[in-house]
Amino acid sequence: MSTAATPQYGRQDTSHRKIDRQDAGRRNAGPRETADADGLAVASFLLGLPGLLLFNIVLGPLAITLATLALVRGTSRRGRAVLGLVIGTASLVILAVTTATSHGVLMDFSS
Repeated sequence: MSTAATPQYGRQDTSHRKIDRQDAGRRNAGPRETADADGLAVASFLLGLPGLLLFNIVLGPLAITLATLALVRGTSRRGRAVLGLVIGTASLVILAVTTATSHGVLMDFSS
């Protein structure tokens, strides 16, 4: 008899169960994890706003990082995290355009 043709009784595919447990763990995060993720979403939004005008090089990437962490951790304030991500990206775009149009000079103290 060939072992390839013999059915294996009692063995079940349990890979779908592992995925379901992982997804359930993310959806059923405790109140502390959700609160932490919500705080990250709000912080990314609030750091992204002044990052549009001041300290683009620092606040832009910080807003992007916090927004990404909030989205990965499953925040309930998804809109605020997305806004923080968009505003952080916009601040870096503004920095790049400003630097390119001023030929690399960010501040001129000679005048």
